[in-house]
Formats: sequence, structure tokens, C-alpha cells
Amino acid sequence: MRAKIDNILERSVLFVLTLMLLSVIWQVFSRFILRNPSTITDEISSFSLIWLGLLGAAYATGKHLHLAIDLIPEKVIAKKQNLYDGIVYISTFVFAFTVMVIGGIRLCQLSFQFGQTSATLEIPLGFIYLVVPLAGLLICYYSLDTLLDKRKLNKS
Repeated sequence: MRAKIDNILERSVLFVLTLMLLSVIWQVFSRFILRNPSTITDEISSFSLIWLGLLGAAYATGKHLHLAIDLIPEKVIAKKQNLYDGIVYISTFVFAFTVMVIGGIRLCQLSFQFGQTSATLEIPLGFIYLVVPLAGLLICYYSLDTLLDKRKLNKS
């Protein structure tokens, strides 16, 4: 299951990156070569950056590439590595669930409720904000899956 999610997420991040790259290239080309700047590329690249950042954070969590800040000396952590790993993954889960999933769903609801649309593309902003709870769910999944895998390894 995890391999399928990794594959889909990897392809999604690559697609969004390609979309953003093409949008920026078209903006530069239309502005400097054609002397008639495109009006939609700014929003496409901005929205792509949002999706890229959040989906990329979920992907990084799944690949154990997330940022770690070492506040506790390594000698102390080495003695109770499992405890500290558990604290990190549970904290990540709690943050992603409360802020990204619950808060993101509320953000989407409000956006659809008030009928907010983007200025140029005129699409509902709720669709753009859907990436927040989606990335939150992925981060929650990866955090729990990694925590359970580490517990299985320690028991065997």
C-alpha cells in the first residue's frame, strides 16, 4: 500500500513541478519575446507552488527526509532512540491532523461557502485549498505507518 501511495505522490509532485515550470517559461516568453504578458500564468505558478510545497512536504515525510532539529545531544537520544522517535512521529501526526486536516477542511468549507474564486482563472479557491487537508492526511498516514514499522522492528 505504501509503495502505491509513494508512487502516486511522486508522480503528482512531478506533474505539479512540470506545470509550474511550463507556466513560468510561458510567462517569461510571452512577456519578453511576444511583448504581451500572459495573465493566467501568475496564478497557475502561484497555485502550483502551494501544491508543490505541501505535497512535497508529505513526500518528504514518507521518505524520512523531513527537517530534524537536534535539541537533545545524540548520546542521550541513542539510549532511548525509540522513545524519541515515537515522540517525533506522534507530534507530527497530531500537528498534521489538527492543523492541516481539521483546519484545512474548515478552510475549504469557508472558501466554498463564501464563493471565493481566483481573480484570473475564476476557479473556486476551495479547490486550491484542498491540498492542505490532503497533504495533512498523507503526513498522518506516513507518520503512523513509520511509527508502527519501527515498533515491529524493535519487537523482532
